[in-house]
Amino acid sequence: MPMSPFLQLSITLAIIIFAAKIAGWVSQRFGQPSVFGELLVGVLLGPSLLNLTHLPFITDSHLDEIVRELGEMGVLILMFLAGLELELGEMARNGRVSVLAGLLGVVFPVGLGAAVGFASGMETRSALFLGLALGATSVSISAQTLMELGILRSRVGLGLLGAAVFDDIFVILLLSVMTALVDGASGASAVIMTILRMAGFLVLSVLVGMYVLPFFSRLLARLQISRGNVAMAVVVMLVYAVAAELIGGMAAITGAFLAGMMVGRSGEKRSVENGFAMLGYSFFIPIFFVDVGLRINLTELPLEALWLALIVSLVAVAGKWIGAGLGAKLAGFTWRESMQLGAGMISRGEVGLIVAAIGLSEGLLSREFFSTVVGMVLISTLITPPLLRWVCTLPSPKPKVREVS
Repeated sequence: MPMSPFLQLSITLAIIIFAAKIAGWVSQRFGQPSVFGELLVGVLLGPSLLNLTHLPFITDSHLDEIVRELGEMGVLILMFLAGLELELGEMARNGRVSVLAGLLGVVFPVGLGAAVGFASGMETRSALFLGLALGATSVSISAQTLMELGILRSRVGLGLLGAAVFDDIFVILLLSVMTALVDGASGASAVIMTILRMAGFLVLSVLVGMYVLPFFSRLLARLQISRGNVAMAVVVMLVYAVAAELIGGMAAITGAFLAGMMVGRSGEKRSVENGFAMLGYSFFIPIFFVDVGLRINLTELPLEALWLALIVSLVAVAGKWIGAGLGAKLAGFTWRESMQLGAGMISRGEVGLIVAAIGLSEGLLSREFFSTVVGMVLISTLITPPLLRWVCTLPSPKPKVREVS
């Protein structure tokens, strides 16, 4: 008797969550962040080896999509929790490092990526699109690692999250210019429109957080609705995530991060955090990290593209690490802190894949270069957790003691 789609989903999620928790535990036993094990087990469960969602007893063609959507909910919760830990004032005080690290963290990999494209014989627009795919950052994995290390609220953690927001802004601005030029539209008008949308969303987010959310918080307190504060926080997170994409043209995770910062201003912060942490870390967040691995299909990466993927990955890692690290140093960070922030910006994610997909659909990137970008995302995602843990646990340099003769 064949299983219903619901039972197929249930057994798949049970396997994913169990495997994620065991892999995370094993990873920690070897001195690595749990997220590293969760990502790796996702690769093993994915089409590269076991192909979990296409086993013989799985007949539901929509199962992949459902797991992916649950994973997307997981990354929203993760970034909401990261925002909940921070305060708007703390982020503002780290504005200089956020801008410089975010800007140089885009300029360096974009420039180096474009240089690789030119060296490979690509035309100007294609080379720039390749560079742009290397410029995007996804800090959800780094945020989880910093949480595990207990340094999310350090100067490095605050600078990293702020730089990621500006990285998102800079990449989207460049993407709007590139797509406008490809479509024959005015680059200047596209940039102006994009800036206005982003600014409008950011201002609206802060105003709602300062004046509207406190009213609803007091109302829920008077009504004494069971778990009303957690339910309201879920609604706020989802609305901010949707608004980030529809109004601001930004990633949904940026909206979830801002929602966490705004909700964190309320007196219900601790109870909301406890509710989200229990819901997220027991269900949604492990699904997200495993799903990142499930999306990776090593069999689709042509052998002839492996050398190119390694070169592009090296350029992507070096460009982001050096660029963001240099920006942090110019903002007054120590070399050790700059190395840590730069390492936290290395991981790529959905934005880089979106840029590459647009380049592929517009005929600016070949299938080989698209596969190369996918390989780069895989490598950068897997090396970031152990690399970040390593640089964050390096001993601080001892001050030199001058001998007195």
